[in-house]
Amino acid sequence: MSNIKPLYDRVVIKRTEEEKVSAGGIVIPDSATEKPIKGEVVAVGEGKVLDNGNLRAPKVKAGDQVLFGKYSGTEVKLDGADYLVVKEDDIFAILG
Repeated sequence: MSNIKPLYDRVVIKRTEEEKVSAGGIVIPDSATEKPIKGEVVAVGEGKVLDNGNLRAPKVKAGDQVLFGKYSGTEVKLDGADYLVVKEDDIFAILG
């Protein structure tokens, strides 16, 4: 990935691929699958600027596995790979 540094409370996520085969062995076509809501954090901004001017450090870091909203963020393509840029508030949980 190219050097990318998101601003403020933005987080760059690479979606993890969902299973293409069901538990019963049925192959699921791409048109029938939803976009995954799980991914790996690739880059994190320096934090959110609070009303009093202080900077709140982000809770996530590069390499974390996270869950995020289904319709969150903006999809971008960098160096031939698809990424999602979301606000830290759109991340629901860190998996671990």
